[in-house]
Amino acid sequence: MKLESQFRCNGSDGYLAWLDDVLQIRKTANSNFIGSEYDFRVYQNPNELRADIEKLNKVNNKARMVAGYCWNWIKEGKNNPNIYDIEIPEYDFKISWNLGNTEAWAIDEQSVKEAGCIHTCQGLEFDYVGVIIGDDLKVENDIIRTEHTARAKTDQSLKGLKKLLKEEPEKAEKLADEIIRNTYRTLMTRGQKGCFVYCTDAELAKYLKERHNLSNKQYKENEFFEPINQVAEESTPYE
Repeated sequence: MKLESQFRCNGSDGYLAWLDDVLQIRKTANSNFIGSEYDFRVYQNPNELRADIEKLNKVNNKARMVAGYCWNWIKEGKNNPNIYDIEIPEYDFKISWNLGNTEAWAIDEQSVKEAGCIHTCQGLEFDYVGVIIGDDLKVENDIIRTEHTARAKTDQSLKGLKKLLKEEPEKAEKLADEIIRNTYRTLMTRGQKGCFVYCTDAELAKYLKERHNLSNKQYKENEFFEPINQVAEESTPYE
């Protein structure tokens, strides 16, 4: 079934349509226009992203970190905040998946220091969401590519893929591609007011920045009506 409209991301379909176009899920009329005052940012350093999310969370406890499922969920660390599942060594960035003993991850103030995954955050909404995009989503020559081999072994959404790859490789590749793109579409639409992103793939970060810059034009109020009004003033009325 197709959901035609939804009241998320500042109550505008503009960002949702723009994101679909950016992730190359479908062509939309919003390829270069987000609409509304949605706050979209791309970070070079994941620590800066996390710092901003934690700062915003102090306002009303409605900001959270999430990540693509590219890091294994370490069994021994499910209830231990000192064991970090997600690590980005070049920035000395470490964070745990949301702990198993934190049932109220979405409202527990301390859980802002943990990362939610696709299975724990879909259906939830916050004011701001910080998204870590892993190696399963990349870009080459402005073409979005997905890499299912970069997904964590503990990811249940791709369970049975190896068998399907042997039996029906084309179908398996298509299915994995759809799941990965939809994963990030879901993660990147959890924020009502803003989405902050860090990409492990530098080219993807560059691509997202370029697409956002094209869409970040400031339109004057009633700008689109000015040419019509001008023509009307200069034209001779019909007799």
